[in-house]
Amino acid sequence: MDKALQLFESIARKADQFTEIDYRDLLVQHPFEKRNIHQELPSVICDLFDNGHYSQATFEAFKYLDKLVQRLASSTESGFKCMMQVFSEASPLIKLTPNRCTSEQDEQKGYQFLFAGSMLAIRNPRGHEFSVKDSPDNCLDHLALASLLLRRLEQAGYNIKM
Repeated sequence: MDKALQLFESIARKADQFTEIDYRDLLVQHPFEKRNIHQELPSVICDLFDNGHYSQATFEAFKYLDKLVQRLASSTESGFKCMMQVFSEASPLIKLTPNRCTSEQDEQKGYQFLFAGSMLAIRNPRGHEFSVKDSPDNCLDHLALASLLLRRLEQAGYNIKM
């Protein structure tokens, strides 16, 4: 009987070689992991998302980004005005590039508009309007943008831990 049990065990251990299913695909991944949402975003954002408060999760992420930029630049401004000032190509308080050639100056200016635009187009409606509704995918898109901006600050050498 022991031999039969050993044979069965041997066959059972090799069964995954004969199936087309990759069992790693069956593991449940959180949408934040699938979208590679930056881990430095406060946990309250994930909690809000998990509880279906997508607009609030987006708003909190961009408030976090706004406060982070204020801290890094020692600025008292916030939102659009802060981003335009802080990332200014002429005299940036936060330098994302060395700003030595046209391409680097263009990149600095481009990120200035991405940071400032995210405050106007994403953060402000959720902070000033009463009933902004976001879908889970829309929220994840917003959080991916916030993650991109956080990663760009990191790439430039800034400490984004609050």
